[in-house]
Amino acid sequence: MSADSEPTHFGSRAVRMDEKQGLVDGVFRKVAPRYDLMNDLMSFGLHRIWKDALAAKVRPSPSRAFAHLDVAGGTGDVAFRIAKLGGPLTSVVVADINPEMLRIGAERAQTQRLDQRVSFIEANAETLPFSADGFDAYTIAFGIRNVPRIEVALKEAHRVLKRGGRFLCLEFSRVDLPLFDRLYEGYSFSVIPALGQAVAGDAAPYRYLVESIRKFPVAEAFARMIADAGFERVSITRMSGGAVAIHSGWKL
Repeated sequence: MSADSEPTHFGSRAVRMDEKQGLVDGVFRKVAPRYDLMNDLMSFGLHRIWKDALAAKVRPSPSRAFAHLDVAGGTGDVAFRIAKLGGPLTSVVVADINPEMLRIGAERAQTQRLDQRVSFIEANAETLPFSADGFDAYTIAFGIRNVPRIEVALKEAHRVLKRGGRFLCLEFSRVDLPLFDRLYEGYSFSVIPALGQAVAGDAAPYRYLVESIRKFPVAEAFARMIADAGFERVSITRMSGGAVAIHSGWKL
């Protein structure tokens, strides 16, 4: 069996590895116009706090050149935060496989007058079109679970980072508080798809997004995957009762 024909998952469905990327692309084409609004509604605005915490960990230098890569960051939420935290020599590249998300991000960058410091490029997390050892830091927020070959994307992250560079991933995780875990499960599978139907006119993409969270490895297992990709000093910072976690690793 070839690698492309190996089985994987698309939400709760079993699919071939070479089918998953196209299916994920279809989801994000549908959600792109309402993506940021739905993030606010689904998380009650908490995604802003989570992304602030992620950007704060990057610590771009205010006085020297700092090259940052934000993968799967289409609409620019994380990239804009990092650009604003850094100095005038901070540059951010947003890499995303979805051109519609990138288009929205580029428009937002112009509106915020950040288009000279934040650039947008269509690229796949598994095959990044960048030289080795080129970036001071790498972030990916709520995107790694949609990558068909997560271990390949992690190795690519390691490759493009400079020595001393930091990998940071913000992703949904498993709630670890009794009772809250059942409430969270019910909200995720009942309310979020209904919100998607009401606001975006389609429940299916949001049902997939919820199912993809369930399929994603638990925090400790994902931390081991980061270490296996070559990163050191791997750590986990849980937030909101474990609903999300920031994973960190260093290329030393």
